[in-house]
Amino acid sequence: MVEFDPAVPLRDWLTMDLQVVLPNESPEMPADRPAQIAVAAEELGYHTAWLPDHVLPPEEYGSFYGGVYEPLITLSGIAARTSRIRLGTSVLVLPLRDPFSLAKQVATLDRLSGERLTLGLGVGWDKKEFENVGSDFRTRGARTDEAIDLMRALFAGQRSFDGKYYGFDGGVFEPRPRGNVRLMVGGISDAALRRATRVADEWQSVAADPAEFAAQVARLRTFADRPIRVGTRISWDGLESTTSLARALSDAGAEFLAVWFGEDNGYEDRMAAFLDAMRPALRLSD
Repeated sequence: MVEFDPAVPLRDWLTMDLQVVLPNESPEMPADRPAQIAVAAEELGYHTAWLPDHVLPPEEYGSFYGGVYEPLITLSGIAARTSRIRLGTSVLVLPLRDPFSLAKQVATLDRLSGERLTLGLGVGWDKKEFENVGSDFRTRGARTDEAIDLMRALFAGQRSFDGKYYGFDGGVFEPRPRGNVRLMVGGISDAALRRATRVADEWQSVAADPAEFAAQVARLRTFADRPIRVGTRISWDGLESTTSLARALSDAGAEFLAVWFGEDNGYEDRMAAFLDAMRPALRLSD
């Protein structure tokens, strides 16, 4: 066991990556506020900054519906002001979007950010939001699976794709990613777990207690034995409670933990306090 060196970035010592879900719940929030917080998160040593997504929710944006600013466009601005922190969506509702345009946005953002993008995807859950944008709620899972395959075909430079919902013949896609665009799948249903084990690099649960998280991971492992990073997302509930939960989730096997730190005011202070509280519990490797 080696001693903690404060001169080394905190992110290089953690066996569980600590991540931040950027605030994006208020239309009154200044447009540059997510970028300000992402810059602070990078300086503190957070591993990834995530943004939520809703296109046309049936109720006002707030703590329940996040995603006032479109996440990929917002992450483009954040990419220009940061250099190390990974950037991602937690999660982008894929079946609300045209996968061809989405693939173009994703490949462009990944290139502009220096290959720092993690594309977090989900199928969505709010039927009314699907109705609002004219998207079929019933087929959202099947369309998501096929859209992922389509985007991977585009990224690989394939000149055609023939699916049930999407297809093309003879098209040229650019810019193609230089490497693998990391894919994270969110969700706790069996369909989400199967999707994660089939195509994803990472899987993210949400608001799970340690016992629930461990059971979800065990279930996920029954669908495939290939390597896939596992983690979850929680909400700030005070310093002591949040730190205690984070430590317990680490003990339960979480390899990364994303925290939403509540209202915009004081966000950076809570991020810093959480990292300071986590330092004594760091498990350091030789």
